[in-house]
Amino acid sequence: MIYQAFKDIKVSRLGMGNMRLPSLAGEKGKFPLDYSESARMIDAAIKGGVNYFDTAYVYQNGDSERCVGEAMKRYPRDSYYLATKFNYRANPDYKAVFAEQLERLQTDHIDFYLLHCMTERNIDSYLTCGCIEYFEQMKKEGKITYFGFSSHAQPETLRRFADAHDWDFAQIQMNYLDWEFGTTEEEYNILTERNIPVIVMESVRGGRLSSLTPQLDEELRKAQPTWSVSSWAFRWLMTHDNVLVMLSGMSTMDQVVDNLKTFEKDNALTKEQSDFLIDIAHRFKEGFTVPCTACRYCTPNCPMQLDIPSLLKVYNDYKYNRRWENNLKDVEEAKQPSNCVGCGSCKEHCPQNIDIPSYMAKLAKLNETGKEE
Repeated sequence: MIYQAFKDIKVSRLGMGNMRLPSLAGEKGKFPLDYSESARMIDAAIKGGVNYFDTAYVYQNGDSERCVGEAMKRYPRDSYYLATKFNYRANPDYKAVFAEQLERLQTDHIDFYLLHCMTERNIDSYLTCGCIEYFEQMKKEGKITYFGFSSHAQPETLRRFADAHDWDFAQIQMNYLDWEFGTTEEEYNILTERNIPVIVMESVRGGRLSSLTPQLDEELRKAQPTWSVSSWAFRWLMTHDNVLVMLSGMSTMDQVVDNLKTFEKDNALTKEQSDFLIDIAHRFKEGFTVPCTACRYCTPNCPMQLDIPSLLKVYNDYKYNRRWENNLKDVEEAKQPSNCVGCGSCKEHCPQNIDIPSYMAKLAKLNETGKEE
């Protein structure tokens, strides 16, 4: 295991995320958890040198914190670091939440404590509710060692929050796909410029980067036969100096074993390998998104006056994130894709020759069932 110096300690570069632990039903991330198998995975991680374990108040209905607490109580408390989070929207009573978390985790202190999922919707709540002052007091009392936050906010909001307090660290979503096609690079630079170390979540984008396509996977394996597809994502992260810990939400023993192999030594990608991976990322994205340029040649001829480019963007966002969460909730009823009559006028005017009616049908099905098929 490779380690990184932080303050006066050393943390493992690989952190075990505990949001997707195996459940008794055989599914990842569901309640109730399989405590026995989860403990077996945690044991393997510890044996492999992992000393950073991440959970949160809301993960798996609180079962994640309880499971981690049960597993970790078998080890000396000074041999590992616990990270957990306060989520304002789940329960704004930060004092009660913190007390409950100490009980769940069966500990008298939290090593890395975070304000959870800071966004545009909750930034003002976090800044004004008094939780920051309270957790700073807990830090003075030795019940919190390091205090930070996790962010899913836009760069301008992240910049505001980063400047609002003297944070010990921050956690952001970071991987080579979001670096190329999202705002991750700007977010990383905002934190780096302020000397705020980065904990990485979604290192493999919830498993999205563990298997791309059969062809692209084969290209990666051909380039490095002993590396897994997932390991490319971690090795890309290793090239960034301000990354402290890379989290992996492990849900199987095979994932634990593969990750431990990746972090046996510091094997960051070379410049040539990074360029190769970014080329792979571009070809990967092209393969699952609709090539709409928002030229809007289609819209004047739509008899239902649908905002076709906006609807196609919703579809692309779904394909990119691989989850449907009522993505059309802000679209008025008359402009829903289900109103498409399939006339094909849009397709006739599309310079990209996109089969727009078929995507309207897919969106309508998604909106109705949450599934494409």
